[in-house]
Amino acid sequence: MHVVATAGHVDHGKSTLVRALTDMEPDRLAEEQRRGLTVDLGFAWTRLGAVDGEGDGDAETGGLDDVVAFVDVPGHERFVPNMLAGAGPVTAAMIVVAADEGWQAQSAEHLAALDAFGVSRGLLVVTKADRADPAEVIADARSRVAATTLGDVPAVAVSGRTGAGLDELRRALSRLVRGLPEPDPVADVRLWADRVFTIRGAGTVVTGTLGAGRVAVGDELELSGSGGRVTVRGVQALGRDRGEVSAVARVAVNLRGVGRSGVHRGEALLTPGAWRPTSEVDVRLRGDKAGELHRDLVLHVGAAAVPCRVRPLGDDTVRLALAQPLPLRHGDTGLVRDPGEHRVPAGVEVLDPDPPALRRRGAARERARELDGTDPAVAYVRRCGVVAPAELRARGFHPDVPELAGLHVDADLLAELPGRAAERVAAHAEAEPLAAGMPVEALRRDLGVPAVLISRIVDRAGLELSDGLVRRPGAMVLPQAVERAVQRLERRLAANPFQAPEADDLAELGLGQRELAAAERAGRLVRLTDTVVLAAGAPDLAAQRLARLETPFTVSQARRVWDTTRRVAVPLLERLDADGVTRKRDDGTRELG
Repeated sequence: MHVVATAGHVDHGKSTLVRALTDMEPDRLAEEQRRGLTVDLGFAWTRLGAVDGEGDGDAETGGLDDVVAFVDVPGHERFVPNMLAGAGPVTAAMIVVAADEGWQAQSAEHLAALDAFGVSRGLLVVTKADRADPAEVIADARSRVAATTLGDVPAVAVSGRTGAGLDELRRALSRLVRGLPEPDPVADVRLWADRVFTIRGAGTVVTGTLGAGRVAVGDELELSGSGGRVTVRGVQALGRDRGEVSAVARVAVNLRGVGRSGVHRGEALLTPGAWRPTSEVDVRLRGDKAGELHRDLVLHVGAAAVPCRVRPLGDDTVRLALAQPLPLRHGDTGLVRDPGEHRVPAGVEVLDPDPPALRRRGAARERARELDGTDPAVAYVRRCGVVAPAELRARGFHPDVPELAGLHVDADLLAELPGRAAERVAAHAEAEPLAAGMPVEALRRDLGVPAVLISRIVDRAGLELSDGLVRRPGAMVLPQAVERAVQRLERRLAANPFQAPEADDLAELGLGQRELAAAERAGRLVRLTDTVVLAAGAPDLAAQRLARLETPFTVSQARRVWDTTRRVAVPLLERLDADGVTRKRDDGTRELG
């Protein structure tokens, strides 16, 4: 399906034209039909394939590929916000001008809106050609349209009363819509609600233009206003129930989980977790310069209309503070409207939907230079340091920056992290010389990076990571006082290797638990218990002496061959059991493993 919005001055025949093309009544309100004045958005559709001899002309039963749906907008100046809600989400427009009246005030405002939205594909239709020669109006209107993003558009003259020119218009529409870009069928859904109503027995229904992605029965969606979750109870397109609908399409979505008062025009139905509503955005202007904008305007994006406060940054960049958050991404386009002056001063393109705070004097001008000179996506990663791909996608960024462990990392930060890690570990070792290493979580906090990056950073820094501790590689160097105490103990044990010192002796040497643990990590001592300490080679020497005994042997026999006490012999045998050197038998004796 293709979606086209109408645009033009009041009473220039937009609704009449849609009616003639579709045989459907776009004015749904009784007041509209009675007064002949479109007040709110209307919708109708037709199949274009029948014009070229394709299809059967039945949009109710056929597919959607050659169907064009019209969003018919009001032309009166009082209803411009309604017009913008309908035109905002579409990519093509049919600009309608009456031959007997020519270009008028709302013709200009509607064209300015399309230009500000960045709509680049359209068609000029001069209606009421039976009342006046359309040639002059066509020439004038085409010149005005050519100065906008729409450029040089085709023009068709028609008469809704006589039907003249309608077949040519259908062919022109067919050429227009078939040249529209293909939508992304797997994109995240953002369906702007342009109508919200209830149906007895069905509940809340939201209509809108699905510009990308797909919506299916059973899908869970997120409400942009409240953040609440809703379930798709049913989906309609072209008046028919469908299991799923892919973009582009006009859809009516029946929701479960929200009442009529829980969702409003301008809110959006979103893929859950895929969007980040924002209340501040940095944008680039198309149109007037930043300094010429009034301070208080209304931002129109999609079907949303939100009051905003304008803060100039540079010549064509401003920050918009929104009265309520919107789900916006980098690259989104919209416009700002001055409701007091009834004009559209500028279109906007979102550069950064999550901008930094501006606190310092001159920060605004500095920010403008950054926006002008740096890819906003790269700048965003630089500002954050480390960003998950899902967070970048949620903001519409696709930067060309390095990835590490599945995360986007600023190149400068990535280059300096290993050096910073080495410095932190060295500083910790100096402050805690007896520690086995720096706790990995402490290092992560110091570096300010996710835990998944630590092992990569440690490797690049040439550090070791084990048992949750990070240390410099190589043998541990003991503090001088500890080194002297260990040497004294080693000399004592050299003469009597299994005569472990008592706790008081260790305390007299200045070897507490932390010092003994450090000496053991350095490979200098073996701790059998907290208070039974031997030299590093004691277990091997103990095994050699046990080989002198007949198998099996008892604890007492081992104690005698080692010339020690049970205080040492029992934990030493248990250590040898654990190492597989000895094996304990059922009767309590042991044999060599």
